[in-house]
Amino acid sequence: MSVMKINNLLRILFVALCLATAWAIRGQFGHEQGAAWAGAIGGTALVIASGREDWYQKMLLVTLASAIGWGAGGMISYGQVVGYGRSDDFLNAYYGLGMLFVIGGLFGLLGGGLVGLVLDSTEEKKVKWGNLMAEMTAGGLLSYYFLIEQIGFKMTPPRSEAWAVILGAGMAMIWYMARENRIAPIRVAMFATLGGGLGFAFGNFLQIVGNVLEIPFNMWNVMEYCIGFMGGTGMAYGVLSSKWPHNPTPTKPWCNKAALVLLIVFIPLIVFRESLAYGHMLRRLGTSFEVEKIATASTALAAVLLLAMALFLWVKLNNQELGRSQYAWLLFGLLGTYTAVSYLVSGLLIGNSPINHHLYVINILVVAYLYRKVELPIIWQEVKTLPKNWIWVIPIVLVVVAILTLIAIGIHGELPGANERF
Repeated sequence: MSVMKINNLLRILFVALCLATAWAIRGQFGHEQGAAWAGAIGGTALVIASGREDWYQKMLLVTLASAIGWGAGGMISYGQVVGYGRSDDFLNAYYGLGMLFVIGGLFGLLGGGLVGLVLDSTEEKKVKWGNLMAEMTAGGLLSYYFLIEQIGFKMTPPRSEAWAVILGAGMAMIWYMARENRIAPIRVAMFATLGGGLGFAFGNFLQIVGNVLEIPFNMWNVMEYCIGFMGGTGMAYGVLSSKWPHNPTPTKPWCNKAALVLLIVFIPLIVFRESLAYGHMLRRLGTSFEVEKIATASTALAAVLLLAMALFLWVKLNNQELGRSQYAWLLFGLLGTYTAVSYLVSGLLIGNSPINHHLYVINILVVAYLYRKVELPIIWQEVKTLPKNWIWVIPIVLVVVAILTLIAIGIHGELPGANERF
């Protein structure tokens, strides 16, 4: 394999590991805010890996777009669907894995699509963000009303059916891209959709295998890591292999400042409020000795970490000539702090440090090593058109999911947490 191909693969691996690690950590926090923090890490890693200096001026907007896109999918409820995948009959298990492919794909659809649109926006051909947001909002509402209220197709009863909102918003986004002839963003959205979908379905399969083999590990975390790794792979490949303009829209200073505040203050603040505040810590830490004092200390330490991160990154990234090294601080600042508060919420101060958290640290060390290996500008045969054989993706996915289902139901009987849809 040529040096060029190895370099390109390392770039994709760099992004995949960043999003995978962050998405696994996201399991400690959940919901939109946890997914947004993870998405921000993936978006930052993507631009760093690209080697495109002309993208650095809009790095914060790419990071924010990735946070919003991947974070929006956090409203989707999938606990019931994971249970369907654990069923011991083919129909229910196939439905479970198939719907997890859809849910994971929806994460990637918005995450990859919005990132692609930011990268494709130029002074000559700007993205009309107001029009796009209005169309996506309308698409989400219409999709939910039609699929859920009118037809009554409920993927995960009795829980929220917010997946229909994300589906409608994603379809409106694709329609906007098609009208504007934005081929590169469509490619990114499609590859991220495929990666996220396969990652979630295959991750659930690995979770089942791990449970059957009684592997003493957090197999739910394995599933989360898998969607991040494969979703990050799809998004990175879509971006790094597509043809992009070399005259991006100049980013106004106030836009960068606003994006930075949202990334290092607003999103962490919501994570703190929903997962790290005293009441949440008290519930998570259980009935250990002097739990109230430990919960108070954990909350206070988390607040100090988030405040220190925000102040440090503001100093590093505000009113400076921004380049690769400055954005490396953003990447490792977000990823390192996310890992640290994950340790706290898991009970570090009562001596509880699960092995999966140590693996996060190992992943960060590998990412730091790869960071030094992807310094040169990317050399890739850029593609200007969409793949011609996309129609074959659907039957191939259906077959792959069927094979995973057959293997899964063949190795276990009734499992705890299994649900029956039919």
